[in-house]
Amino acid sequence: MSDVLIHFEDAVLTHTLNRAHKKNAFTQEMYVGLAQSLRDAQDRSEVRVVIIQAHETIFSAGNDIADFLSAEGFGLDSPVIDFLQTLASFQKPVIASVCGPAVGIGSSMLLHCDLVVAGDNAAFSLPFVNLGLCPEAASSLLLPQLMGYHRAAEALLLGEPFMAEAALEVGWVNKVVVPSEANMVAKAWALKLAAKPLEALIQTKALMKSPQALAVKAVIEQEAMVFARMLKEAPAQEAFSAFLEHRKPDFSKQRT
Repeated sequence: MSDVLIHFEDAVLTHTLNRAHKKNAFTQEMYVGLAQSLRDAQDRSEVRVVIIQAHETIFSAGNDIADFLSAEGFGLDSPVIDFLQTLASFQKPVIASVCGPAVGIGSSMLLHCDLVVAGDNAAFSLPFVNLGLCPEAASSLLLPQLMGYHRAAEALLLGEPFMAEAALEVGWVNKVVVPSEANMVAKAWALKLAAKPLEALIQTKALMKSPQALAVKAVIEQEAMVFARMLKEAPAQEAFSAFLEHRKPDFSKQRT
């Protein structure tokens, strides 16, 4: 069974993360499939809206660490960066439905979705610093704009989870509902959008995003280059080793 289920109905293309036994952790194969599906959706006139959703208990634990570390290099042409750039530049409306933990890219990718509904059990976290890494998905640019610098610093430097109501307060999500209703709300929004003139939706989205579209693309690339360098350095190696060995990382002997 596929790790991402894709269903098309009523002009809506729905992607359901389907790897709950691994907490929907993203693999390279999942990134490739999602990016290709988005490119196909852009070219298919019958697709008017895209949904990305998962189970009501878990959205995503972020990257599958073992799969991520086994990938041949990490650069601007890697599957995750291709997915992020494709999502960031996607012209049609994208709706996300998020319940349970949304870790790392499970949170940052939402910055490139147009509408986000969250279950009241959603827990967002960006623990990149805790892994000896830097942010991705242009979150170093977009989060301070969304939340203000100090709240963004709290999210990115402390890397601690914050719940759905806090995300609603700062505008990260549009609505909070009970988990069993989140995917239904996303579909209801999608049907409303699908009934509207597609060109009007595309142009409105483009006008909102165009002032910093080039900056977003550039920052995704800049973050990726820093991320790739840090991935090879001692703090990240210690963090990932500790994760795989089920122990607490020890950064006490490391120096800048």
